[in-house]
Amino acid sequence: MRTPSLSEDRAPLPPGIYLVATPIGNMEDVSPRQARVLRECDVVACEDTRHTGLLLSRLGIKRPLVSYHEYNETRRAEELARRAAEGERVAVVTDAGTPGISDPAYRVVRAAIGRGVAVVPIPGPSAVVAALSASGLPTDRFAFEGFLPQRGEKRRRRLEALLGEEHTVVIYESPYRAARLAEEVAALAPGRPVVLARELTKLHEEFLRGTAAEVAKELGRKVVRGECVFLIGPKRMEEDEEG
Repeated sequence: MRTPSLSEDRAPLPPGIYLVATPIGNMEDVSPRQARVLRECDVVACEDTRHTGLLLSRLGIKRPLVSYHEYNETRRAEELARRAAEGERVAVVTDAGTPGISDPAYRVVRAAIGRGVAVVPIPGPSAVVAALSASGLPTDRFAFEGFLPQRGEKRRRRLEALLGEEHTVVIYESPYRAARLAEEVAALAPGRPVVLARELTKLHEEFLRGTAAEVAKELGRKVVRGECVFLIGPKRMEEDEEG
């Protein structure tokens, strides 16, 4: 199956599923290619039609919207893949960032591949990569964990396993649980280098860097707001500090 390209001569957008990354905060991160696909597609599948409708309005774009989220993902994936197979250009977006990265998209990609439909990534903002690149932690190898279990023994066991990794670990966390996560890491590995990145690309973007104990203490003195990415340095970094 050949993946269609968006050539510089502005050929018509071929049929297919287009995974369009959207801003994680800063509207200036919309690329000309992203805007073109959203403008020329037949339909935009999105998590929240109101949220995406506002984004398209700011870009001066009017397109039909359909909901595509975790509660209707299985059913809607087949519908979107069928529409693309019948010749439509289907853009898939999430509320922020790259579709499929801890957000819906995987099932529609699988359904499209099963029907022989081209799947085209339209890359752009990703909180994972943005946080990692500016963290100061090793980037040669890393693991993206997504969201941890919210509570209980399952969360503790998973965190213990991650602390044994020999590469940087990237975790998404709610602002309501960010301080607790730092405390949990500090209880298990107080000297481990960690970073909390929040409000990425926005006016109040902030990186808190230090040992788990230091970051936990800092977070205990403030109210955490905004979307958060929590990064844990590899086990060897703590061992190097102790040595």
